[in-house]
Amino acid sequence: MNKVVKGADVAVQDIPSGATIMLGGFGLCGIPENCIAALVRTGVDNLTCISNNAGVDDFGIGLLLQQKQVKKMISSYVGENAEFERQLLSGELEVELIPQGTLATRCMATGYGMPAVYLLAGVGTEVAEGKETRTFNGREYLLEHAFDSDFAIVKAWKGDTQGNLIFKDTARNFNPMMAMAGKITIAEVEELVPAGELDPNYIHVPGIYVHRIFQGQNYEKRIEQRTVRKA
Repeated sequence: MNKVVKGADVAVQDIPSGATIMLGGFGLCGIPENCIAALVRTGVDNLTCISNNAGVDDFGIGLLLQQKQVKKMISSYVGENAEFERQLLSGELEVELIPQGTLATRCMATGYGMPAVYLLAGVGTEVAEGKETRTFNGREYLLEHAFDSDFAIVKAWKGDTQGNLIFKDTARNFNPMMAMAGKITIAEVEELVPAGELDPNYIHVPGIYVHRIFQGQNYEKRIEQRTVRKA
């Protein structure tokens, strides 16, 4: 199976309007910039995006929000995007806010083939409204369902032609578990090498989970909040 595609436009060309997409990354670190830009170019809309964050106004998922391509955001942190806030308050955007650990665990459950998990986070809060609960060892837990995502789009530091991926630093937070969870997983990498060149001891996601891979380009390496000491 040849998993290597020519670039982002080819990789996302069959993603239809109305699709549910997982997008890896943490803040502005490890986000699939090339694929997001390609989705903007395709013009697909009514997307449901599952991501830790909603990007910023001119970067990341914020670019999709600018073009009104996102119908629903499922996220845990959305505090850096003014357009997201505007669409939420105006009723243009459906939003499901999820505790960060719950978001991660539901992604993991999807990748592991588990339909649901019981979690402590959110018990006794608005998060628990309408959800099944169960008591284990005297503590109440919420039943949280695994995600049902059509595509997962991730960005890795290195990958090989068989789809094996290595992530770097903070990019390991959500990318690996989302890569395991997509019905079709697309990976863009900073460096693409022939099969066999990656040390098996350092591979974070084995290639069996990855369906398409390409070497990206022109990564910006932004800093979300720059803080410096006084001289």
